[in-house]
Formats: sequence, structure tokens, C-alpha cells
Amino acid sequence: MTPATEKIVPPSPFPDHTQLPEEDGTFVKNFQEHPQSIILTDSIGSVLQELHPDGQYAIGQDCGIYWRETDPLEKGAEAPDWFYVPNVPPRLGNQIRRSYVLWREFMAPMIALEFASGDGSQERDTTPLSYSEVGAAQRPGKFWVYERIMRIPFYGIYEINSGRLEVYNLNNGFYQQLLPNDRAHYPIAPMGVELGLWEGSYQNQTMLWLRWWDSEGNLLLTGTERASLAEQALSAEAQARRDAIPRLLAMGLNTEQVAEALGLSVEEVRQHSQS
Repeated sequence: MTPATEKIVPPSPFPDHTQLPEEDGTFVKNFQEHPQSIILTDSIGSVLQELHPDGQYAIGQDCGIYWRETDPLEKGAEAPDWFYVPNVPPRLGNQIRRSYVLWREFMAPMIALEFASGDGSQERDTTPLSYSEVGAAQRPGKFWVYERIMRIPFYGIYEINSGRLEVYNLNNGFYQQLLPNDRAHYPIAPMGVELGLWEGSYQNQTMLWLRWWDSEGNLLLTGTERASLAEQALSAEAQARRDAIPRLLAMGLNTEQVAEALGLSVEEVRQHSQS
């Protein structure tokens, strides 16, 4: 007698980013978090374009990284304040990313940054994933998840109130706290940049900001800062040409010759020669 063939029912597929919650209902901790994320993203753009001329990278700002299925679903995610993932598309098909799902893409972020409103204890939490006798899972700490599960090569914790910055590097499966270089920066070698603190004004807030420098110690500028420098350079060039007018006239050049030499109009030369 031929035994009956038992029907095998495959498990349901893991959900993707469109089937997972994109937020957990909590508020951003303070008014500084979003500007801090923006200044990091704005200034690192040119570096990432050089690293990824094909545009294959993604930046997350307070977005969920899903690493396990839970009930409710959002408990299976951590949401770094800022993170960068190399060699993945910025969009999935024609859809904007709603979250980053490790079991779909398998590529860990290169660096994750947390902006701690308090003393940073939550960001340093090494509580492992464990189960009680009744089977209820204990939520693990961020530090443990980033180190042991996601295996993010670089992890930075910036305590906003104290101005303290810690950077960790994954070494043989465990985070090792890095020492700053002689510029008080932390080199992130795979990106060719350094991470450190800069005191200045950004978006109407003057404080210590977490920022990038290149490997030579030059501050990576935001778009607004680059535009301001360009405007200053043009203004200085225009002033230098105006300052040259009396010298050229004193050398015996006429008004038309000075205008042609300096790229000015004859009227401009006349006005500045009389002032």
C-alpha cells in the first residue's frame, strides 16, 4: 500500500519594507536631532558621489532597520538617528524606502550614529536578546543589536548635552572604542573621512555639531557654506579689480584700456576713478 503523501505548506515569506511599520509612534527627542542629521547628510554628499559614481548607496535618518520578525512588528527594528549603507539602491524599484530590511538586503550599514538626549545609557545598552521561562522575549539593547546582530563596522554615540562623542569599531566581532587622532577626530577609513565636533551656528542654533572632515583635516562644507564662500570670493575679486583702477590709470592707461584690462565697463572705471 502506497503511503499518502503529506502536503508540505511552506512558511509565509518575510515581509518587505512596504509591509512593515515605518514608525513606532514616538516623537523625536529634541529640536536638534533633525538639523544634526541634515548637516551630516548635506556635507557628506560629494564624498559619497565619489565613492559611488553609480549612485548605489542609501542614507537613513531616524528610519527603522528591521532585523527580526516580532509581534508587534516595530519591536523588531532599531532606528539609528543617522546611518549610511553602501552598495544598495536609494530606492527599491519605483518606491521610496520606508525602512531598511536586513533579511531582504543582507548589507549592513557602514556606520550608525545616535544623538543621545540623556546620558547615553540607552545607546550603550548591551542587554542581549533572551527569553523568560514563559517564552516572552526581552528587548535587547541597541549596542548589542548593532554589534552582535547587524554587525555595523562603525558606531558613534554623541551626547548632545555634555558634548561627548564616542566612536566604536567592530573588531573580531566586538566593538572596540576608538581613540581620537591629533585633530580630536575619529577616522572612518572606508569612507575616507573623519568624524568630530565643530562649534558654530547652523539653522539658527549655535552649539557643538557632529560633522565630517576629509582625511587631511579639511571641514566638509554644506551647500550653504559652499555658496557663501563662492560669494565671498566673487566679492573679493570684484573689490581687487576696483582697487586696481587708480594704479592702472597712474601708469598712463586711458579709461577704455583699463576697462578692457579689468573686464569692467567704461562707466564703472569712471565712477571708481572719481571716488
